[in-house]
Amino acid sequence: MGVLEKIAEIENEMARTQRNKATMGHLGLLKARLAKLRRELIEPKGGGGGGGEGFDVAKTGDARIGFVGFPSVGKSTLLSNLAGVYSEVAAYEFTTLTTVPGVIRYKGAKIQLLDLPGIIEGAKDGKGRGKQVIAVARTCSLIFIVLDVLKPLQHKKLIEYELEGFGIRLNKSPPNIHFRRKDKGGINLTFTASQSELDLDTVKTILGEYRIHNADIVLRYDATAEDLIDVVEGNRVYIPCIYVLNKIDQISVEELDIIYKIPHCVPLSAHHKWNFDDLLERLWEYLKLVRIYTKPKGQLPDYRSPVVLKQGKSSVEDFCDKIHRNIMREFKHALVWGSSVKHQPQKVGKDHILCDEDVVQIVKK
Repeated sequence: MGVLEKIAEIENEMARTQRNKATMGHLGLLKARLAKLRRELIEPKGGGGGGGEGFDVAKTGDARIGFVGFPSVGKSTLLSNLAGVYSEVAAYEFTTLTTVPGVIRYKGAKIQLLDLPGIIEGAKDGKGRGKQVIAVARTCSLIFIVLDVLKPLQHKKLIEYELEGFGIRLNKSPPNIHFRRKDKGGINLTFTASQSELDLDTVKTILGEYRIHNADIVLRYDATAEDLIDVVEGNRVYIPCIYVLNKIDQISVEELDIIYKIPHCVPLSAHHKWNFDDLLERLWEYLKLVRIYTKPKGQLPDYRSPVVLKQGKSSVEDFCDKIHRNIMREFKHALVWGSSVKHQPQKVGKDHILCDEDVVQIVKK
């Protein structure tokens, strides 16, 4: 029996099993088996090279956005209109690809746009390009799920389910679960919040499927079996996602008001270029990028080409490394103007965290 048949069999058994206290352990075991089989789809055990088409995308710019959606929802129109309106560069930076790449510049940041084919159309069978496209999707800084407002919202659930199956978690944070393997001592489970799904027996059943019999686990909130499996697997990626609801030119204002209530959604019309500003603003908010301006000694700051960093990785050292690796060798201190300091300017060290639109002057030894 192939991997796909095994997955289908387990999914059918899970659908047949009633959820209650008595079946929690069994369901946990099935979920762990399902996660292991899905991992095999992404990373096959054999070392033989697949005969699929070449799909290797060089990561350029400060962030990468992947477009996912069923055929004919307007992904290509949206991509070409976005890249056409806001692009400074001819968008073909890659060689023979089956994806459609584009680059836009927004607020000084260079953002790569990728239309990811094949995720929905048969990626689950793991043939050729499907897996390679998933590998690229996992490196995206943000995912746009493009939906047609005239089609049922069931499509949204199908795409989410497909991406979840490949270890991509949308608009979620990593589970607040401490997990540490050890050599002896059995399974030691501690929880700081009451649990509705996981107890010691269920945890032991799930870990037993991974042949883990000695570990410390601390559950800091009401966790699910899926959360524990995600932590044990350790190969999950947590990516922000915006649901782009296209073709709003074909619905009424009342229907539009209802659509606006969907979380993380931006309604627009790719054809008429309606509401692109809202999409770009939301995109910037979800990417969490920080723009830092350079200031050479005795000159005005360069506001045209900021150094773009990610929030949480925006120390003075990160800023120097982004410009050139050798700067830190001669680094003495930095002078900073902006919201991250009390005084204008202020002398800071390499560990100082910079805020959006700070101005930095490096002082060398």
